[in-house]
Amino acid sequence: MANEEVKSQTKEIVKKVRITEKGEELARQNRYVVEVAVDARKPEIADAVEKKFGVHVLAVRTVTVKGGRKYIRGTRRVLEAAPYKKAIVTVKEGERIEQV
Repeated sequence: MANEEVKSQTKEIVKKVRITEKGEELARQNRYVVEVAVDARKPEIADAVEKKFGVHVLAVRTVTVKGGRKYIRGTRRVLEAAPYKKAIVTVKEGERIEQV
């Protein structure tokens, strides 16, 4: 159990706040889209967001976005997009996550 706590403290769980049109719409409802580590769990995400941004987290929803192939038009190159995980975090009414 102690190894898991040390392991979770050493890795960076919250990578960045994703700023998109949908994210801006969700921000009006006190929900924020945050890109997180692929192996992060919901309680870890909630703790990391509370510590990093100083807000109270009410709920966490996660989505794993699959990677895939992106074909570059006009060439024969194919790029492999890596999978990533995003979390939609609901914060307490009146609190905000600064996105810049």
